[in-house]
Amino acid sequence: MSDEELDAIRQRKLAALQERALQEQSREQQLSDAQTKKDALLRQILTPEARQRLANVKMVKPQLAEQIEAQLIQLAASGRLKGRVDDDQLKTLLQQIQGRERERKVTFR
Repeated sequence: MSDEELDAIRQRKLAALQERALQEQSREQQLSDAQTKKDALLRQILTPEARQRLANVKMVKPQLAEQIEAQLIQLAASGRLKGRVDDDQLKTLLQQIQGRERERKVTFR
């Protein structure tokens, strides 16, 4: 191989890497924007105490917190939320979801 061929290969690889990096950066920006919008909406939906409880749940059970957030956003989007969700309402919602998870468990003897 000549030096020109090696340079051409290097240039193609560098261009491909740069394109991949741009796509990844764009994807990360989209995820960041979506997270920012979700956080802003949750700030509108939840009282400060409920937001703190949800943050605590997110540290322990991230999947459960994601379910709760999705459900709250869906309720708000459909107009079924009356006012802001306080800490007691969030506790009730958490208990309902955890109750459903317990019902799904299967035990074998």
